[in-house]
Amino acid sequence: MSAVRIRVVRPGELNAGEIESWRELRAKSGAPANPFMEPEFTLAVGRERSGARVAVLREDGEAAGFFPYEKRSLGRGRAIGFGVSDSQGAVLRPGITLTADELMKACGISCWEFDNLEAQQGLFVPDAAETYSSYVIDIGHGYETYESALRTRSPKFLKTTLAKERRMGRRLGGLRFVFDERDPAALRQLMEWKSAQYRRTGRGDRFAKEWISNLVQYLAHLRTPGCSGILSVLYAEDRPVAAHFGLRSRTVLACWFPSYEPEFAKYSPGLVLHLRMAEGAAAAGIGMLDMGRGAAEYKDSLKTGELPVHEGASLRPGAGAALHWVGREPARRAHSFVRNRPKLAAFAQGSLEKAGRLRGK
Repeated sequence: MSAVRIRVVRPGELNAGEIESWRELRAKSGAPANPFMEPEFTLAVGRERSGARVAVLREDGEAAGFFPYEKRSLGRGRAIGFGVSDSQGAVLRPGITLTADELMKACGISCWEFDNLEAQQGLFVPDAAETYSSYVIDIGHGYETYESALRTRSPKFLKTTLAKERRMGRRLGGLRFVFDERDPAALRQLMEWKSAQYRRTGRGDRFAKEWISNLVQYLAHLRTPGCSGILSVLYAEDRPVAAHFGLRSRTVLACWFPSYEPEFAKYSPGLVLHLRMAEGAAAAGIGMLDMGRGAAEYKDSLKTGELPVHEGASLRPGAGAALHWVGREPARRAHSFVRNRPKLAAFAQGSLEKAGRLRGK
């Protein structure tokens, strides 16, 4: 057994010193400063999820790490904010003498499920079942440098998108972009668009879940160096045509919920919005946009690189592990089978959209 001492608390029970230690450990980790890994995100989830917990680790009398998770019934556990958190894992001091089994035992869980585990999480990466790409835009050298690279790598894409932007401006009376919009009406509009998009494409509406809706609205007002809500809106005069809500740290903008007014789809307002977000983020000192996992044509066109993220579960003997295996593994394996076969994936997507149209009638 390790010499690490572990106590488990609710997020709101962390004291100011522990929160600051969390920030310091994270800053020293060398990993991208993803806002989902900051204490503020865990604190926000703790307001909405009764099972939210944090394991506080101490070694040799000093703060050695923090492990945020959600505890469910029968010893099941999952990443904090599972289903909406785009970067997951523990915040640990390098060289800490601890195993995943010891940590989970101290937390009272026999299963810890993740779907966006960051690559630096050596404690849990061996338990990953799948690895995905999270697509990123590097704007560390400024927007002009990024656009120049895009002009070389994807000249047709950039030329077409900029032409649509000009055409949209002419037809709709001029465009303006706000990188950090504070109008709550614009956030409500985005959430309405996104809910309709989920239903239209046959997917579950995340905003129909009260805890997710409340979480987003809370984070929209949060302003801290490591984790702040950023609502970006593209307007045609005073009418929103596209919007995005995400989280930012000093150096990373984590893209989260983008959507647009379907009426203007022919102008590709979502693509225009992402270009203006990259420009606005660079001007705000941000060096990277993380567009998250999940293949999409627009991500492939905009990206400059990829970061690996992992999906899977760490297990130790117990009911939670057994329930995870029975309840999740068959579905995950089926999804993986479909995802790796493009024709079958296209058929499945078409079926989802058809189901969404039927539900909307």
